[in-house]
Amino acid sequence: MSGIPVGISTCLLGKEVRHDGGHKHSRYCTSVLAKHFDFRSVCPELEAGLGVPRPAIHLREYPEGMRLIETRGTDDHTGAMQAFIDRILPSLADLRGYILMAKSPSCGMERIKVHNPEGQVVRRDGQGLFAEALMRAYPLMPVEEEGRLNDDGLRENFIERVFAYDDWMQNVAGDRLSAGALIGFHTRHKFQLLAHSEKIYRQLGPLLGDLKSEPLADLANRYIHAFMEAMSQRVSRGSHMNAMQHLMGYLRDAMGEEDRKVLIEQMDAYRRGEVPLVVPMTLLRMAQRREPVDYLSVQRYLTPYPDELGLRNNV
Repeated sequence: MSGIPVGISTCLLGKEVRHDGGHKHSRYCTSVLAKHFDFRSVCPELEAGLGVPRPAIHLREYPEGMRLIETRGTDDHTGAMQAFIDRILPSLADLRGYILMAKSPSCGMERIKVHNPEGQVVRRDGQGLFAEALMRAYPLMPVEEEGRLNDDGLRENFIERVFAYDDWMQNVAGDRLSAGALIGFHTRHKFQLLAHSEKIYRQLGPLLGDLKSEPLADLANRYIHAFMEAMSQRVSRGSHMNAMQHLMGYLRDAMGEEDRKVLIEQMDAYRRGEVPLVVPMTLLRMAQRREPVDYLSVQRYLTPYPDELGLRNNV
């Protein structure tokens, strides 16, 4: 079975494509995520024709817009980069996520140095030209920088979004769209949505309550934009508690008095930060397995990604 298609900056795979002929090999990407993701690598600077090795470049802001200029000199590579971006973007439509190299004037997602026409740093809130174009073209696609994946919460959030977006692309998007497909997706991700944003959760239920109120494609477009916005919000311990308490309500018959007491104790321990999320979630999954509840059997909140990733061991 092939993995989920995810874009990645080529240097993160250990390829020597950086301006100095080096790489930024991410062992987490190549050793862990590569078992689940089918990586499609892109190095915008190399593929725009700048070569390896090449002069270092940075962003300079002019009245007419942002330019990609060599740090020592005045050679302008904006045109070559823009031509590459225009050429590559349509081929990335099937990706379910993207992992970018930080601090790059082409691939950096945020906090990129912006220089004035004389080459002096004037601000540090820029975006790489390729990264900015990618996120503008595909606003639903989960995008993250490799360095930020060292944060347990950001890593778990990014991977959860990739798997949810993959479900949408495989089962709802494009010519697969139907009322049943849309309702099925919402049903599968209901508790995830509740955990990430109760506000958006309460908006999307009524939105799907009248599927004839507007063309289905328009309604689905509004739905998935709101859904992915909700999923980008990190889940607090209190929000996980709320979702787990809702789940418990469906499992009353599957749990004896003692089991219920142990679960509540472990949920409280999680809320206090004494145990990771995997502990109460494992108890909920055991109860569901003991006496399956049909409604919960499809809930992605219980298994949003493969267990072997171990993500809930650290949040």
